Amino acid sequence: MAHLGSNDQPLRVAIIGSGPAGFYSVSNLLKHADVCIEMDMYEKLPTPFGLVRAGVAPDHQKYKSVTRGYDKSANASSFRFFGNVEFGKHITLQDLRAYYHQVIFATGAQTDRPLDIPGETATGSHSATDFVAWYNGHPEFTDREFDLSVRSAAIIGLGNVAVDVARILCKEPEELQSTDITDYALDALRHSNVDTVYILGRRGPAQAAFTTPEIKEMGELHATDVHVQADEVELDAVSRAALAESGDKNAIKNVEVINEFAQWQASGKRKQLTIRFLVSPTEIVADADGRVSGVRLVRNAAYRAEDGSVRVKPTTAEEVLPVQLVFRSVGYLGVRLPDVPFDAAAAVIPNREGRVVDEQGDAHIGMYVAGWIKRGPSGVIGTNKTDAKETVACMIEDVRDGNCWQPAHSAVSDLIALLRSRQPDLVTYDDWRSLDQIEVQKGLQADRPRVKFTDVSEMLSVLER
Repeated sequence: MAHLGSNDQPLRVAIIGSGPAGFYSVSNLLKHADVCIEMDMYEKLPTPFGLVRAGVAPDHQKYKSVTRGYDKSANASSFRFFGNVEFGKHITLQDLRAYYHQVIFATGAQTDRPLDIPGETATGSHSATDFVAWYNGHPEFTDREFDLSVRSAAIIGLGNVAVDVARILCKEPEELQSTDITDYALDALRHSNVDTVYILGRRGPAQAAFTTPEIKEMGELHATDVHVQADEVELDAVSRAALAESGDKNAIKNVEVINEFAQWQASGKRKQLTIRFLVSPTEIVADADGRVSGVRLVRNAAYRAEDGSVRVKPTTAEEVLPVQLVFRSVGYLGVRLPDVPFDAAAAVIPNREGRVVDEQGDAHIGMYVAGWIKRGPSGVIGTNKTDAKETVACMIEDVRDGNCWQPAHSAVSDLIALLRSRQPDLVTYDDWRSLDQIEVQKGLQADRPRVKFTDVSEMLSVLER
């Protein structure tokens, strides 16, 4: 009998999710040339690449160049893409067991972490992830509305997403018109009255989660003065000691950049950006009509926890910052998948080195995870490469040990027939290439990287579905 992973009995792997974690799983599987592997990638949207397409800021095109590598992986004859197919709706875990030996869940962290403070649902209070998905043209967020007729906005959080949102609000529309930002978002920004923006962080500059290139870019905005408060950026003894001990190069550079900002003088630019540290929102204040009118803040003090980390605690000092628009950016959360174990507290699929485990810590045969749904929302795009490598190593080890599903069906034609019976509008990778070519061609005509499709029905119409 042919052994699993041979030409006569290929290892069949399903990958749920087409973002970086999914594609790095593919490229790592392809490196195992001694194992014959067939890979099928499933994606809820007709378009691949996850947050690279719908999360990376439009003015950061260089970060999107990673898709060239993903496209190279997709050229492998052993790879198939099933877009516009949703796990739990068009295909189930039971189906996967019937057609595959293994499955990798690479679905990312699809929602945002709440603040859990009064007023969070006031009109004008939004998830930053919704705003990002909106201006990037994610089909499920194109109908979101953001009132940019107001004058002041606050972004709560100290990560790269918070900085991205601030930068998009602060940039002149002319600086964005050569990017792949959506036309409707660009038009809204052209008519925006927002000229005062705050970034609010509960910790100090030494603990900020943004990367140095991101924060340096804020000082290069043509139409925006940047402000920080000297008393908030001067490192306390606790932070100084922790920073010296850690030697964290990113944190050290961040502190240097922020301290440079503290020396700057306002030059009368049209927009003003203030970055605040050591402040936490305790309430989003609403007016009589239920609209955001301010953010109540408490001043924090840093202290050293028992585990050695720097944490903060509230003081008695409070203030109300007058703003009319709030974007919450304090982290992402993974979402539970049908019939798949889930750790609600950590918002990840419980796992050990990528193997999905049950409550007792025992591995579920055939089930694996990669990316944010594995480790939580941390790291940059490239972090998913080593993350996927660890998971794939476990998969190959399990194949050699015989710890895999035993699917009842092996005919690919039967699987495709099943999928098309449940989702006649299935989108292949060749279909995506057709859409991609049209987007890029429209972009060339407008001197832009691409002009995105943002409506699924339009994509399907173009593909004559």
